[in-house]
Amino acid sequence: MTQPISILLCALGGEGGGVLADWLVDVARHAGYPAQATSIPGVAQRTGATTYYLEVYPLPHSQLQGRLPVLGLNPLPGRLDALVSSELLETARQIGNGLASNDRTLVISASSRALTTAEKMTMGDGRRPEGPLLDVIAAHSLRPHVMDMARLCQESGTLVSAVMLGAIAGSGLLPFTREHYEAVLTGPSKAAQASLRGFASAFDLVTRQREQAQYVEQVMKPAAPMTSASPALPDDVAAQFPALLHPLMGLAHQRLVEYQGPAYARLYVQRLERLLSAESASTDATHPVTAEASRWLALWMAFDDIIRVADLKSRASRWDRVTQEVKAQEGDVLKVYDHFKPGVPELAALLPQALANRLLRWDRARVARGQAPWSMPLKVARHALWGMASLRFLASLRVLRPLGSRYATEQGLIEEWLGGIEAATRQSPALGLELARCGQLIKGYGSTNERGKDNLLHILRHVCGPASAVPLAEQAQAVARIRQAALQDEAGQALDQALRQHGAPARPVKEQPVLWMKNPRLQKS
Repeated sequence: MTQPISILLCALGGEGGGVLADWLVDVARHAGYPAQATSIPGVAQRTGATTYYLEVYPLPHSQLQGRLPVLGLNPLPGRLDALVSSELLETARQIGNGLASNDRTLVISASSRALTTAEKMTMGDGRRPEGPLLDVIAAHSLRPHVMDMARLCQESGTLVSAVMLGAIAGSGLLPFTREHYEAVLTGPSKAAQASLRGFASAFDLVTRQREQAQYVEQVMKPAAPMTSASPALPDDVAAQFPALLHPLMGLAHQRLVEYQGPAYARLYVQRLERLLSAESASTDATHPVTAEASRWLALWMAFDDIIRVADLKSRASRWDRVTQEVKAQEGDVLKVYDHFKPGVPELAALLPQALANRLLRWDRARVARGQAPWSMPLKVARHALWGMASLRFLASLRVLRPLGSRYATEQGLIEEWLGGIEAATRQSPALGLELARCGQLIKGYGSTNERGKDNLLHILRHVCGPASAVPLAEQAQAVARIRQAALQDEAGQALDQALRQHGAPARPVKEQPVLWMKNPRLQKS
């Protein structure tokens, strides 16, 4: 008995999943085949996953002699012919529902992820690795196609629905020709032309994959995400470090050259040389302490300030990205406004220490009198000559950055952290590694950044310092647990509890000004 071809489409709200379902039904009718589609909408645009179920009978009406097939309204576990999804985690979730099978189901999925709320709420890096998701797809599909749909959409200037249609057409699952698919997309509008470009890109990609693999003999492996080559290290630097460290160090070296210049990047290399020397006595050829510190050290040295923000916002690459995101065409007028609100800490960071202290005392006195901290809201027209000139002028002040108070403060804190890692590594490589991992506490800007540095220094001085009450053999585990506690909640309650559990003092309570607000009702009376 002839069975219909069953397809489940999964898209996030607002990605055009309903349009894709309509396109497939129109393609089937245009080719003369019976088809039916049902949908289960998500809870809200861009949040809920919307699924669409289609069944296409593989025989045209001309061969059915007036009979109509009975088509189902929902997918059956293990009986799905194709699972098409615009998001990697959603693909794995549907497979987890038991819909796909490794002896029947074609899986077409995007390689990109939309982070879940739980991942975003984590104080540390809450992202889950993509490897297990790819393994799930490979294990529960007959013919998997995992592709960078976001890149194809960006290159063609269309939505993901057109790319998904091209992937379905290229898979050869449905008994339709390419002309049948393109007939429902063709139109005089620019959107139609963009949809055709996205369709063609995905169609060609999946077709090439089909030609290169023998589906009958073996399961095709998912395509690996596209990665760009890491910047090369200078020869003299590369000769001093193991090859395993070169990719990450190359990225860090390039970032610091752009941030402050070659001399600053050389300081980064010199600091890592100290750690590598301290780790020389270890038998671990991977040099885990140096490898871990290389990332967090580069991020800390390239701290965000007004100069850095102005440089990033005035780059040509940012203008190109914004142009692509809004799909601006030739002749369109594009205006970009950047909003700044620098306060006293941002301005004081550019001044020498003496002047910075005077300015900060003045602002603290304002707050103590019940006034709001001073700030200067700015709206800069990035597209205008004056706005662009202002941003480039701020970016050019990087030559004065080493004279500022924040530069001196940050370098002093970095040296204290590195000194602690170096001393700990010589005593216990495991402790040195845990202190290096504490670099992930430094993130963000403003109060978040200050709180992270305070937490790191408290761990460094009270958990593994000379005055620590924690035995040396237990310090590595203590630092690891306290670091994880510091990443759990912003208020730091878990951190203080973990500190006390390991015999270290809790963080000191910082002074906060008491602000008295006038009651408008009392004023009226």
